[in-house]
Amino acid sequence: MAALYILIPVAVVLVALAIWVFFWAVDSGQYDDLDGPAHSILFDEEDPKHRAGIEQAEKSNDDGKPDRG
Repeated sequence: MAALYILIPVAVVLVALAIWVFFWAVDSGQYDDLDGPAHSILFDEEDPKHRAGIEQAEKSNDDGKPDRG
């Protein structure tokens, strides 16, 4: 029974820490582009058409409009 007096506060602190880390990751933009890394493995980095598409996507994301593609 005495162990519960230690384990319950430790568990609450760990859950609070996990929630804080999750919200920090969301606020810092860790989940902004979920599809980009998955699609990037399909293309060769040296392909000029691929590089041009990446640059165009970065420019379209910088203008404040949502990415439609």
